[in-house]
Amino acid sequence: MFTQTSKPRLRDRVLRSPLVDLLTGPHGVDRYTELVEPTWTLGDSRARVVAVRRQTTRSVTLTLEPNAAFRAEPAFRAGQHINLSVEVDGRRLTRCYSPANAENDAYIELTVGLHDGGAVSQHLYRNARPGMVVGLEGVGGEFVLPANRPRRILFVSGGSGITPVLSMVRTLIAEGYTGEIAFVHYARTATEACYRDELAALPGVRVLHGYTRSDDAANLVGRFGPEHLAAAMPDPEAVFVCGPPELVDAVRAHCPAASSESFVPPVFTVPAEASGGRVAFADSGVDVVDDGRSLLEQAEAAGLSPESGCRMGICHTCTRRKTSGAVKNLITGAVSTTDGEDVQICVTAPIGDVEIAL
Repeated sequence: MFTQTSKPRLRDRVLRSPLVDLLTGPHGVDRYTELVEPTWTLGDSRARVVAVRRQTTRSVTLTLEPNAAFRAEPAFRAGQHINLSVEVDGRRLTRCYSPANAENDAYIELTVGLHDGGAVSQHLYRNARPGMVVGLEGVGGEFVLPANRPRRILFVSGGSGITPVLSMVRTLIAEGYTGEIAFVHYARTATEACYRDELAALPGVRVLHGYTRSDDAANLVGRFGPEHLAAAMPDPEAVFVCGPPELVDAVRAHCPAASSESFVPPVFTVPAEASGGRVAFADSGVDVVDDGRSLLEQAEAAGLSPESGCRMGICHTCTRRKTSGAVKNLITGAVSTTDGEDVQICVTAPIGDVEIAL
């Protein structure tokens, strides 16, 4: 946990006073304090980058010091994700990342995998440096450890999916956990495997590596199956897996009760025929004819730039108010006709005439 001195507490009390709020209206105190120090904000959660490490040729690890506004939000739990915002070419972009640090750590550790064509990952890999300030927008996700810790736990990860499960392992170690832990991590090659040194140093954890494009230095050959499960931990009491859908499916095939998460965008089922209805982006005064794609894609095709993040229905950054009409969730297939409801436009398609506050 952070230790706050009397000086920051006094500063925060002064900044929250009604008099200061009145004097700084209509913009609010944050718009003035951020000119002095970008993280001195009461309403905006932000963090300063205090360390940057490029562990592999395809990843960058950031150590972040969050401000008081972020620390005032609900506490982060191991396995959850955080929405991180940066400005790229004049646009504010948001993506969700799972911290790799243990719960209650003073700093947040994010490892961002480099994606071809990924605007945020490319920007951070090339430009992240100590002193850089990023936006933070709370925590979310149900991929967490149970309150009653199992006694035999198997963790499986692939690629950048290592971060939430590493956070769980580090949390257990910090708690003084005395049960059995096995950790299996898959990467394309040994040089692309994040946290190799950290995994090797974990006390009391059986660590096995599998490399899908090279057998050099691998403990496991091939992809996850019965042999890998037997080598890591036969009959685990609990299994947590995060990585590409193929890995998650393979683990769940042999461990049906496994808790899982994947940050790879799902394949959306787009209607075979567009409804041809009128999609009205009311705030912008723009109307389009429905072409069957998500509301986010149709808005962007119409020249609008709505804020968005994960583009897969996880981070909720793109949530907008649907004032009227029927829509379909492209992941679940659920149809809603309720007026005046919030929808995630990245995974929502219109059915007939729809009006969105955008």
